[in-house]
Amino acid sequence: MKSVGFLKTLGSVVAMVVACNVYAQASDASATGTTAAPAASAKSTKKANSQLGRKVRAAIGKVQGVDVSSISVRARGGAVTLTGSVPDQGQIDAAGEAAKSVPGVTSVSNKLNVMQQ
Repeated sequence: MKSVGFLKTLGSVVAMVVACNVYAQASDASATGTTAAPAASAKSTKKANSQLGRKVRAAIGKVQGVDVSSISVRARGGAVTLTGSVPDQGQIDAAGEAAKSVPGVTSVSNKLNVMQQ
């Protein structure tokens, strides 16, 4: 009679240990998967934004009569923001049009100012 009670207790302990072990493995796998994926995703997003910003800056630099040295370009998910100062309104318009013509640009926020030199 005592051996039956002992076996029931032993069986319960074994079941509990197995259940805890399975739960620990499942939570480790999900934690590893969720932390690694967003880090890789954030890294690739940042790289894509940097590449788009460089392409826009290069396109503005190719426009005749636009001084790109005082223009800052920031890209985020296809949205491009131009900041800085240029000598005349014509350069603001030309820089905005050049930015819009780059593949991958979804919108342009042109915050360039006219600064007389």
